[in-house]
Order: sequence, then structure tokens, then C-alpha cells
Amino acid sequence: MMKKVFYIYFLVLITIQACQKEVAIVPDGYNTGAVREKPTTPYVSDRNFKVVAYYAEGREPDSIELAKFKMITHLHFAFAYPNANGTLKAIARPANFEKMKKLAKENGVKFGVSIAGVSAAEKQIYENIVKDPALRSVFIKNIVDFAVVNDLDGIDIDWEYPTADKGQHITYESFMRELSTELHAWHKYLSAAVTAGVFPGGIRDGITLGAVEAMDFINLMAYDGAGYKGNPNHASLVLTEDVINYWLNQKGIPKEKAVVGIPAYGKNAANAALTFRDLIRLGADPDANSFTNSDGITYYYNGIPTVKQKAQMAKNNANGIMFWEFYQDINGDKSLLKAANDAIGRTY
Repeated sequence: MMKKVFYIYFLVLITIQACQKEVAIVPDGYNTGAVREKPTTPYVSDRNFKVVAYYAEGREPDSIELAKFKMITHLHFAFAYPNANGTLKAIARPANFEKMKKLAKENGVKFGVSIAGVSAAEKQIYENIVKDPALRSVFIKNIVDFAVVNDLDGIDIDWEYPTADKGQHITYESFMRELSTELHAWHKYLSAAVTAGVFPGGIRDGITLGAVEAMDFINLMAYDGAGYKGNPNHASLVLTEDVINYWLNQKGIPKEKAVVGIPAYGKNAANAALTFRDLIRLGADPDANSFTNSDGITYYYNGIPTVKQKAQMAKNNANGIMFWEFYQDINGDKSLLKAANDAIGRTY
């Protein structure tokens, strides 16, 4: 009798252990949502035209009209932040995180989180992590665990920027390939925000074709380039044209992976920024590309006609558009997101 009991207990234990290999490990301190089983079917990357919007965590979700969620395909919460030991910091504004995730899911929008690498400290963390295979593995595991337990559709890497001058093009590619493999096993996408690429050097060479191959799509930051070819606008049409030309024709990335960035903000000569919604409220013409305020300071931005041109350029030459940032666009008929969708004939 004792042998029979022991045998049954042994079978139950083996079954439990086998099942545990197929479920996500919930990291400490994260949202302990339902544990999900890893898919058994092959991963298929989404090749449809994308309208990506980043959302800055401190913005008020209720100030974004619900109709605009129908105008996007992907929403990237910005940001999650890396720790030096390969863990992720807790989301700073969990209420906004949960609200935006809920609104995205309710409107059929894919919801991902962008992991920041913008400050000097964050860049150093990325650099240290990706060159250490063991630490890189820890980081990847924590990213994937975070995506699984928080029911994300994907992860976006916003390291600005890996550079070939330090050999980071090699370690960046290794990192993206390994992260892609693990995310795709859970049927989650991988994207990245990348440099405009119009200036030669280590920064643009830091993104290899192998790294792009591992990702589902890349968001081309075709803005913050005031003075490019003599144009004071930080996001001129010629800049966007050259960004597309470099990445698609010179670099040779696949068209289906290219998403063209459009700013929902303007900048002045001192590099100070104002959101598009604030510019319009101050009296800027939504159909123009510049506005001079009462202090005589001129802000350069992308108005509705320019955004429509860029959206059509992206439709013809790439596979998506991206806006920084969701809140910065104004609501209503003057919305840049609305203009872009109308230009390419998307229904919403």
C-alpha cells in the first residue's frame, strides 16, 4: 500500500515539475497577474501597416480622447527603466500604466512597454549589460517575465544609442537576437526606437542589419534635426526623405520593418519644445509649420499638410508611422493622428 501511495505521489510531483517548465516565472515586485502557458504554435510577425504612438507615463490619460485609440495600432508606454543588475525598476505610475493598457486592449490596440536608455546613467547600464553574456541573460529573462505577467503584446528598446565606435553594434545585435528569440517564444513582438541615420558615424552604424532582422519593426526617429540641410525645422520633409532613403535604400532594411517617426511637438532655436496641442492653443495655425509667439520666439513643428505628406511617404516607402507623443497631439479635427490616418485612407 505504501509503495502505491509513494508511486502516485511521485507521478504527481513529476507532472507538477513538467508543467512548471512551461509557465512564466513571476519576478518579485511585479504585477502578479494570471500565469500563462507558453504558446506551442509558431510565432508569426505582424506585417500590417502600423500606426505607433508612444505615451509618456506622466501624461493624464483622461486628457486623450477615446476616439484617438481607434487611430493607432500600437501603444508604447514610456518608460520602464533598467537597473544595473539586470532587473527592471517598478513602473513609476502604475495607475496610468493600468489605465492605458486597459484602453488599448478595449480598442484592439497592441500594448507594449518601451525600456528607456536615454539618460547617461541608463546608457551606461545598457552598455554594461549587453557586453556581459551572463548579465545580458538575466536582463532578458527579467524583460520577458515582465512582458508575460503584465500581459504585454511586445517590448520596445529605446537605447539612444548603441555605437559601433565602442563595438556595441556586435553586443547590441547579440542582445536583440537573444531577446527576440525569448519574446517570440511567447508570441510577443520586439521593436526599437533608432537614430535618424542621416549623419555618418558610430551611432548609425550601431544598428546592424542582423539586429533589425531580429526585430519585428524599428521606429525611425526622423525628428530633432534642426538645421539639417539649412532647414530650421527639426522635422523637415527633406529630413524624413533622407531618413527613409538611408534606412531603406542605403542600409537595406526590409520595407516591412520600417516605421517612420513624426513629432507631435515643435522646437525653437534654443531647442526648447512645445506640444502641438499647446501650440494650437497659443494660436498656431494647424496648417502651418512655424509659429512666433508674443515674445518673438519662433517654434517649428509639423502641421497637418506636412503630416499628411509624411504619412503618404511612409505608406509608399515604408510600413508604418510613429508619433512621439500620444498626449502631445491635440484632440478633435485638428489632430495630427487624424490627419495621418485620413491621408492614407485608414478607417477608425
